[in-house]
Amino acid sequence: MPTPETGLPDAWIRLWTPHRGQYLHDVRSDGTVEQECPFCSAPKVSEEDSLVVFKGKLNYVVLNLYPYNAGHLLVAPFRHFADFTSITDEESNEMQEITRKAISVLRKASGAQGFNIGMNQGPVAGTSVADHLHQHIVPRWGGDTNFMPIIGRAKSIPQLLKDTQILLAKAWIE
Repeated sequence: MPTPETGLPDAWIRLWTPHRGQYLHDVRSDGTVEQECPFCSAPKVSEEDSLVVFKGKLNYVVLNLYPYNAGHLLVAPFRHFADFTSITDEESNEMQEITRKAISVLRKASGAQGFNIGMNQGPVAGTSVADHLHQHIVPRWGGDTNFMPIIGRAKSIPQLLKDTQILLAKAWIE
């Protein structure tokens, strides 16, 4: 029987994710994360420990640590800045070329049938890393949204991040 200390039962199923505790601990009051910028540090990590798929001259591609689907990629400039209006023409051109290549790679490596591509600018728009510009590329397949996220409020990702990184890095150079 619930008590005032344990709370009343409700309709939510809770998935406990203590591995995200540090992330929550580091969130500032404005919704941004107080930590070393993950988009500045990711390209410096050893290839073995990295989720980076490709490095260009001005931008790079990394797997999303909290993906919506297997193969969820992020394209980020090496340069640290927040707002899309601050991107240089060269950075923007390369970002778009890398995005085109990423779509081809994802189609070839995973059979993706469609894509969601976009940016969230600022914490109120849903970004968790507001101070470093990045673009999402989310591969989609018919039937990839099922009862789990809609009713179960859980997301099933059918591939480990490291396996996805190896698959896409290999397909990128083929």
